[in-house]
Amino acid sequence: MYQTEFNYSIAELFVRCFLGILFIFQGYDKLFVVKIKNVVNAFHNETDRKHIPQFLLVLTSYFTSISEFFGGILLLFGLFHQIVPVILAINLLVVTFAFSFLRPMWDLQHMFPRVVLITLILLLSNYFYFGLDTLIFK
Repeated sequence: MYQTEFNYSIAELFVRCFLGILFIFQGYDKLFVVKIKNVVNAFHNETDRKHIPQFLLVLTSYFTSISEFFGGILLLFGLFHQIVPVILAINLLVVTFAFSFLRPMWDLQHMFPRVVLITLILLLSNYFYFGLDTLIFK
C-alpha cells in the first residue's frame, strides 16, 4: 500500500469513527433517554397543524432513531461499510425534508457537519481498509 493510499485509509477511518460516535449518541438519546414516545410528542402539534398523519411521524421517528443508533455502531466497527453510509445519507435526507417541511427556516448547524462527513465517507469508501469488513468478508 502506497503512503497516499494509507493516508486516505486513515482519513476514512477517522471520519467513519467520528461520525459513528455522533450517530450512536444521537440515536441512543432518542431511543433510551428521551424515548421515541417523547420524540413523537415533541413534534405532534407541528405535524398536526400541517396535516401530517400520525403514523408517518411515528414511522420517521423510529426510522431515524434506529438507523442513527445502529448505523453509528456499524460505522464505528466498519461493518457493511458500503451500505451503512447510504442508509445514513437517506436518514439525513428524511430529517432534512421533515424539518424543512415543519420549519422552513431551521438551523443547519447540527446537520451540515454530518452531511459533509457522510459525503467524505462515501468519497473515501474505496480506501476502506481498517474495519471488520476487511477481516470478515475477505
